[in-house]
Parts: sequence; structure tokens; C-alpha cells
Amino acid sequence: MPRRLRLRSSLTYTFAGLVLAAAAFGCGAPDDGDSSSESGTPEQIPDKPAKPVALDILDVAGNLQLTQGMIDEFVDEHPDIVSKVTYDQAPAPDLAGKVKAQQDAGRVQIELVLTGTDGLAAGLDQDLWAGMAEHEDRIGNPDYLEPAADMAELAQGKGVALVYYPSGPLLQYNPDAVDDPPTTPQELLDWAKANPKRFQYAQPPNSGPGRTWLMGLPYLLGDKDPTDPENGWAKTWAYLKELDRYVGNYASGTTETMHNLAKGQVDMIMTTTGWYINPRALGTVPKEIKAGHFDDMTWVTDAQYAVVPKGVSADTMSAVLQLIKWMLTPEQQAKAYDEGYFYPGPAVRDVPLSMAPEESQQVIEEYGEPEFDRWIEEFPKEPSLPAEQQVTAFDLWNREVAGQ
Repeated sequence: MPRRLRLRSSLTYTFAGLVLAAAAFGCGAPDDGDSSSESGTPEQIPDKPAKPVALDILDVAGNLQLTQGMIDEFVDEHPDIVSKVTYDQAPAPDLAGKVKAQQDAGRVQIELVLTGTDGLAAGLDQDLWAGMAEHEDRIGNPDYLEPAADMAELAQGKGVALVYYPSGPLLQYNPDAVDDPPTTPQELLDWAKANPKRFQYAQPPNSGPGRTWLMGLPYLLGDKDPTDPENGWAKTWAYLKELDRYVGNYASGTTETMHNLAKGQVDMIMTTTGWYINPRALGTVPKEIKAGHFDDMTWVTDAQYAVVPKGVSADTMSAVLQLIKWMLTPEQQAKAYDEGYFYPGPAVRDVPLSMAPEESQQVIEEYGEPEFDRWIEEFPKEPSLPAEQQVTAFDLWNREVAGQ
């Protein structure tokens, strides 16, 4: 993928995709027939395809930026398993409908989907994904980092976590304008009050950093239940309503906040590890911009997944399982460091930066924050809210905060 497109990453979810995922909770499973047929029991799937298969891979999460190198190398080294790969991309809200239509027609043409939690949830709720748990002996037992293992459980045995990062919430600021960056929500509120319209965050439904800020605040504020936006976030909603008085406007997306920071229109924004490193590496914001964390923060984690639509052939499933196993080896996981946009990126243990491609090492060394690794080790981590709870949080934010 061209480097100039890196900011169009999966760090920004689509609100529509989450709405579709949540709405699907009220829908029944697909009708019996081709759309619900499994892609072969473990006993029916051969160790190796009878002949090399062609794979159509659909990416709805920007995941190829992290994993295409892994896939391409597998194809180069295993021509007896995969003859060629065709890549396609689509918005997450289109995923479930596209796969369901193919399954209903009995012609599944998408053999592998790379998705975030939004597309994963939509497919789970409509029962679109083939079971993967029963193929653990084919994939192996990934030695996941503990937070990545927690995110992997969200797949309910119907998908495999490929990459992971402890998202945030973090602050990104201009050190020429912010001498002493806030380290608590109260300090941020005081700073915003003293510097009206100089702090900004993007609308949570359209922004990874905005969403992470929203989900991270209940932990920072000691709210009643950080997993229940409707009944457990009283302190969070009160805080955001007060902060709203000093925020000029909410950017439509994260990239807008980066541009505003670069132009000097604001002095401080919300960010994540990846949104700090990658835009600076791309030159979107000056290299001199700094990152900071809150005292006693809790990281809100994120992951991306591989899922297989029901209805693929046994030979195709055999090839996909071998590909996924390959992608979860430490040597291939090291490619997930990329240019820092999902930092660190690897989902499995014992994949230091020294294993990453030289280009990745250079980018992280020059544009990364040396303290990130210490912060990641120091502070606890909690998984992102499931899709339905995220939709509730976004709706409440739109009404109670932005709608004031």
C-alpha cells in the first residue's frame, strides 16, 4: 500500500460499521443451506490442497499495511499451496452484506477476511464465519501476549487475532506551547480552561484516538463500571460535559486533529501510540511534537483478525490455515512493526524490534517515543468495549456531550 495512505488506517473505526454490528444482535442466524454450511470438519480438511489454490483476500481494516508482506512471502515460498493472491479492500459496513450475499448464492468468492472488531462482530452476529477453534492443531497454539489473548477471545472461536497494540489514551502536544503537559484528567481540564479552544479530540465514532479517550476515561476517573457506558460512566459524562465548554470543536477525524496541531491551530490533542509515530514519520506533523501519558492510566487495547467465511472449500481452508500459522510465527510477526502505525504490532511473545525489517527499525528509532515500551509494561491493559457497548457510548456522547 502506498506510504501516503498510511493515515487511512484501522485506527479509525466506522460508526456505521459498529451500528450494523450492534443491530445484528436482533437478527437471527442465516437460513439453512449454503450460507450456513461449514467449510469442512477437521477430518475432512486435507493437510495440503490437492492443487495450489487462488485466494481472494478482503481487507476492511487497513490490515494489509501490517500483513501483506507476510502473505506475499508465504505465496513466494509455498507455490504448491497458494498459486496467487488477489487483494481487495472495502469499508467495514459493507462486509457482512457482501459475504452474506455470496453465501446465499452458494458462491463464496472471498476466502479470507482481515478485519477489526467491528467487522468481526457483524459476522459473528449473523453467523457468517467458519469455526477456527476446532483447527487449533493446524494453526498451532499461538503464544499470545496476555492482552492479545484477551482480544483473541472476542472472536469466540470464529477468528484468529493477527496483530495487537495497546492503543492509548495518550496526549500529543506542541512542546513550544505546552511547557508542563497534564498528567491527570483534572490537570487537562484546568489547562483547557486556561487555554480555550487549544485542546482538541476527534469525534469518537470516527476516530481511534477519540474512541480510545472515551473508553479510557472511566478507568482514569474511577467510574463505577468502565464496561457499562449507560449505567457506569457517571463521572465520565460529567467530566466530558465540563471539558466541552473549553473545546472549540470536535474534529471529524483523527487526521484533522493532526493537521490542526501541525498548523498551530491547537496545541494539544488525543492520540495513540501509532497515531503519534506514523504521522510524524510521514511528515504530517513536525518531528518535534511530543507524547505524554496520564498517571495511573489503563491502556485500552485493540487487535485485528483473520476470519474465513462459511462455504469455502476444504482445500481453501487447508491453505488458509497454513497461511495463518505462518503469519503467527515470530519471524513474520516482526513485520507488524511496520512504520509504527499499530505500535508495537506483534500479537505473540518474544518478538523484539530487533527482529523487524531494517526500515521499521529505523522509523521506530527516529520517530518513536523511547518511553512507550516502559509505559506499556508499567500500566494495566483492558480490551476495547464490544461493538454494542461502543455504539451505546457513541450515542450518549453525541447526545450528552457534543449535543450540548
